[in-house]
Amino acid sequence: MHSTMAKKQQDNPDDIRQESDEDLNDVVDSVIGGEDSSKIINASKYAAPPIEELLAASAKMVVETCMDIRRGENVLIVCDPTTGDIGQALHEATSKKSERVLLIVMPKAKHHGEEPPTPVANLMRQQQVVLAPTKYSLTHTRAVRQAVRDGARVATMPGITNDMFTHGGMAADFNKIKKRISNLGPYFRRRRIVNVKSKEGTDITFEVNWRDWKLDDNGICNRPRMLTNLPAGKAFIMPREGTMNGVLIIDGSWDSTLLDEQIELQIEEGMVVDVKGGQIAANIRQEFGEVAKKLRTKDRENVWTVAEFGFGMNDQARMGGNVLEDEKRLGTCYFSIGDNSALGGSSAVGIHIPGVLTNPSVWLDDSQVLQEGQFMLDI
Repeated sequence: MHSTMAKKQQDNPDDIRQESDEDLNDVVDSVIGGEDSSKIINASKYAAPPIEELLAASAKMVVETCMDIRRGENVLIVCDPTTGDIGQALHEATSKKSERVLLIVMPKAKHHGEEPPTPVANLMRQQQVVLAPTKYSLTHTRAVRQAVRDGARVATMPGITNDMFTHGGMAADFNKIKKRISNLGPYFRRRRIVNVKSKEGTDITFEVNWRDWKLDDNGICNRPRMLTNLPAGKAFIMPREGTMNGVLIIDGSWDSTLLDEQIELQIEEGMVVDVKGGQIAANIRQEFGEVAKKLRTKDRENVWTVAEFGFGMNDQARMGGNVLEDEKRLGTCYFSIGDNSALGGSSAVGIHIPGVLTNPSVWLDDSQVLQEGQFMLDI
């Protein structure tokens, strides 16, 4: 962890920006060579303010609208080397609301669901607010679950980039998204069989406990023990373990990859039993296999649990190859493979990766919810 960077950002964030500008000028100079350096400096000054202003505006929205951070609250911002700009913008915005703000830069994880370093996990437990813009998701970690149990409200932003933080799903009206998701509630009541189909060949059926639908991933995370993704906008649930059967064709994105070749998952009794789809399928088998090797023998097959199902509800979200935003796109649905312990399941395996279907048709019992990506409901 770069604690010195965290301290420096707290002491004087202007120093960081100045160093970044100097580094930018050096890079430009090395590429362009003999051009007048004054022109380069002027170009740098011209180009830098817009992104800084956009980052600042989005950070202000997160602090004031999404998290409703109050004066005197303990706030921890956890970023990694890929998200330093966002961490710094959040730090500056939060510091205008509270004097009890800490920015930590931890090493980049290897995959979604990997536990943060112990000192970071310990710090999380002492906060009222945790903001986590990181390359890989901390949502499904023991550290976040414990922080939430201890009273923190947490916003995770796995895979967030400067562009995602300032455009697309993050530019949505989260109060409208909250209303849209809430309006789904009556349609879920007493319906327990979910069927998903697509023109690409998906045909899968599973059971849910309708009382377990999660309708609070709406970007408004203003009370203790709340947890959200940003950008937000999905309604989701854990499929009842052992009930899912059929064929699932992922045609939108998988993790951080916008697919040009579909992934076919064969599912029996809630477990993925085969993965097809060229090189990306081979990569999936390898990644999940490596995680499984670290588990006890009796737990290894649990990495293939179908852990989560949900609908995208954010009308500004884009399909761009980052599942954080892809799975929120209005009219899509997604399935996650791996750890379902955060949703009350028995698969605590430390990996949780979603895949997105672009134009699904979905039924709850005999009621159709989506037809080829279009909601059939008045929401």
